[in-house]
This record gives sequence, structure tokens and C-alpha cells, in this order.
Amino acid sequence: MLANTTTSNLTTEEFMVPALDPGIEIFVRNKRPAAMRTFRPARTLLFVHGATYPAHTTFDLPIDGRSWMDIIAAHGYDVYLLDLRGYGKSTRPQEMAQRPDANPPIVRTATAVKDIAAVVDFILKRRGIPRLVLLGWSWGTFSTPTYTIANPDKVARLVLYAPIWIGQTGRLAHADSGRMPAYRTVTREQASARWLAGVPDDKKAGLIPAGVFDAWVAATWATDPEGAKQNPPVIRAPNGVMADVAETWWVGKAYYDPAKITVPALLVTAAWDSDVPPTMARALFPLLVNAPDKRLVELAQGTHSVMMETHRFALFDAVQKFLDDGGSSPA
Repeated sequence: MLANTTTSNLTTEEFMVPALDPGIEIFVRNKRPAAMRTFRPARTLLFVHGATYPAHTTFDLPIDGRSWMDIIAAHGYDVYLLDLRGYGKSTRPQEMAQRPDANPPIVRTATAVKDIAAVVDFILKRRGIPRLVLLGWSWGTFSTPTYTIANPDKVARLVLYAPIWIGQTGRLAHADSGRMPAYRTVTREQASARWLAGVPDDKKAGLIPAGVFDAWVAATWATDPEGAKQNPPVIRAPNGVMADVAETWWVGKAYYDPAKITVPALLVTAAWDSDVPPTMARALFPLLVNAPDKRLVELAQGTHSVMMETHRFALFDAVQKFLDDGGSSPA
């Protein structure tokens, strides 16, 4: 265990969980009500992040004093997040110490699924429960379904925000796996431009609460001391996901079969998401033919990063309702 603190009636613990591959450790953070003594599958949740940024600087970024992780925990949930290898506080593969073009793309989705598996097993053993809820964002919307299909007995419910599906639209449409380096770099300016792409001009000024972008950049870029040495400072991100996208989604191949998802599933998409347009969620939704409960929520305002925006509570409320509908049962 790295740390154990209690503030605002929530207990926070941090761990480095051994991956299934030797020499790799996965950073895990847990928040729960300080008084919680019993644990149930439908009230145990794991956040899984996307292709570029770690989980702990996004899902647990305080805005007006509370992060999304805090809010779910305050509803009586045992909440976890993980940083996949190559991201945040987790081990960086040795290829990241070399030039980007010295190796092919690293941390493919299959590797991410292995990291998710290690952390899920850690949580289930720790709490003595058979399954939990998975919440994936962006890349997490095909790593978590892939894990769920392989381990349906370990997943109680599945939440997918900004779900990726087959399509030739979106920011990544022209990815070419044949020329990709092991990892890529992102500057603050590139991150800002990506965030605001697709937002109507008259909505940009009020999109992100004051100070949030700077706080998020400070927290996120601080996780990569090597990238911080560059001029301008960058954050480095493995390109494995980009290679997978180029080889599947953008050439009309599904990475996973949605008909094999047999747990309740929620899809949430936002109108101004230029990375993963709402058309993808609409195309995916009818294919969830074996999900016993499936829901699609389209947010009228928000981008790919709506969880840190002014209209974030529309996302939070939609997800919380889905969670609570399952959390009222012992499953």
C-alpha cells in the first residue's frame, strides 16, 4: 500500500498492483465512505481511462472540491481507478526510455486488458466479492468490453462513455499503424486544441470551469518527468491503442463482438465530441442484443472530456442512475 488517508468522510488508499507480466506495476487508487464495512459487486466500481491521459488526473480531479470519483464514492460506492502501464503513476515500459521510432507501438489493447484483469482480480480478492462494475472512457470503451466478454462472471454492469465503434469520422480516422512510433508526445497547446475541437464558437468560453484546464494540465504533465524536460513540455503516451484503431475500427473491423456482452450496459455520448462522435454510440447500441438492460444517453452539451466541464453533472447523473438501479440489488 502506498497511502491511506481519510478526508471529507471518504477513505483513500493507493496501491501498486503487480501486473501479469514481471517487472510491471499498476497504480490503483481506491475511495470509499469511511464508514463502509460491507462490500457488494454492484456498488464496487473500477474506472478505466483512454488513450492519452491517466485515470487519476481525470476521474479524480477535484472541481469545486469534488472529483467524479468522490461523487460516486459519496453515493455509497467502493470506487477504484487504475493507470495502465505506460501512463500516470504506473510502470513505463522500457521502450519509453528509447527514441519513439526505435520500437513499434507499445501497450496494445490486449496488454491493457491484461492490466485490467490483474487489477480486477486484486479488487475481488481484497473485498471478497465475485464481480464489480467497469466504467470505460474512450479507449476504455473497447478494453473493458473485451475484458467483459472474456470474463462475464466478473462484471456486474458495464458503463461506456464516448464508446468507439466502426466509422470513418473522428480525430483518429487517418491513423496509419504502418508508420507509428512506440509512443507519441502531446503538448499543452495540442491538448487544448483537441479539447475544444467541435465546440460551437459561442460555447467555448463557458465550456471549462475557471482554472480546471490549468489544474488538469499541471496534474497530468507532472506524471511524466521525462516529458517535462522537453521544450515545450510534453506528456508521452503509448501508441498501441492507435495501432489497434488503425487496424480495426477505421478499416471497418470491430475489435470485439457486442452481441457477446451479456451484462447490463450504459452508453453515454456527447454532442460536441469530435474524437468519438455520437453516431458511433448510435450504431453500437442496437448491436447489444444480449445485454439484459441496455441504455443510450446523448448529452446535448459536452465534448470527449465532459467529466471536467461545466455540464459534467448531466454525465454524472446519467451514470449514477444506471449504477443505483443495479446497486439496489445484491448482484
